[in-house]
Amino acid sequence: MLPFFAQMRLEDLAQEYTDLTDKMIKGIDNLSRLKEEDLVVGATEKEVVYREDKIVLYRFKAKVENPFPIPILIVYALVNRPFMVDLQEGRSLVANLLKLGLDVYLIDWGYPTRSDRWLTLDDYINGYINNCVDFLRHKHNVDKINLLGVCQGGTFSVCYSAINPHKVKNLVAMVAPIDFHQPDCLLNMRGGCTLGKEALDVDLMVEALGNIPGDYLNLEFLMLKPLQLGYQKYLDFPDIMEQEDKLLNFMRMEKWIFDSPDQSGETYRQFMKDFYQENKLIKNEIMIGDKEVDLTNINMPVLNLYAEKDHLVPPVSSLALEKYIFTDDYTAKGFPVGHIGMYVSGRVQKDLPPTIVNWLKAREN
Repeated sequence: MLPFFAQMRLEDLAQEYTDLTDKMIKGIDNLSRLKEEDLVVGATEKEVVYREDKIVLYRFKAKVENPFPIPILIVYALVNRPFMVDLQEGRSLVANLLKLGLDVYLIDWGYPTRSDRWLTLDDYINGYINNCVDFLRHKHNVDKINLLGVCQGGTFSVCYSAINPHKVKNLVAMVAPIDFHQPDCLLNMRGGCTLGKEALDVDLMVEALGNIPGDYLNLEFLMLKPLQLGYQKYLDFPDIMEQEDKLLNFMRMEKWIFDSPDQSGETYRQFMKDFYQENKLIKNEIMIGDKEVDLTNINMPVLNLYAEKDHLVPPVSSLALEKYIFTDDYTAKGFPVGHIGMYVSGRVQKDLPPTIVNWLKAREN
């Protein structure tokens, strides 16, 4: 039997070529009209309210006259930039939370340089996060704030809440890895926990490189799904580039994906060894500086949000949290998307923000 392309009539091939040429011409025209300001990631108006070293604490402009009295602090991962939660108008978790009445703050970790090589998890969690929390407690004259931790930032927020339960009123964990030894998690391979520790010599990496390059980390994530993330999306590009709105969406995503800060070598060392390789979090063996992370100290209400099709943080890794904390107010909710879909899916943005806001408001007192 002849292969498919050999069965096509010459007229069909000619039409395919014509259609593709038309798409490319239209797409090139759309690309030529793009400006740098069209690709701004982080659409919602905000102001700097606190700085320390390279980190910045932002407060987003309120959308209602009397926002919720307890502020919510978003803690994002160190990988990539935090503005995935505010990618663009119409696809912004932040904007939707504001519209529903929350007072939203976000930590921007900035871009670590060689001078930050020795920053540790103690600096990030007991230092920067704690200082931002205390700033908000003082500014709003409250004893406790609400915490929303995303991905690795969710793990950080869980650790922080275990160390400082007296400062966290409600904890929201979103696509947060908790049990790092789940067999369906592709990300486990990066730490060597499914291939053996010898597969990744973290100490050698840190000693050789100092800070871990963002480009390396980004390539690491892309190679977990090389066909889908490395080839297929570019094969689909002619169909995308002929429609201006889809092109803008694509380019903003590309800008965010490849904007990858380096990571402090010492922070990377501890996170990879203690969390990925040793899975110490669920064993209550993590030490952040001189503070023990005991998950049974988490006694505040917890909302655990997960992506049902997540290849980076599978649901079973996030849902493990319930088994180790000590609260009688625990809620888990899944959404039918992948890891990135939790931030940018239009369908999820209709349901996720109300889920968070309604849950918080029910626990206002």
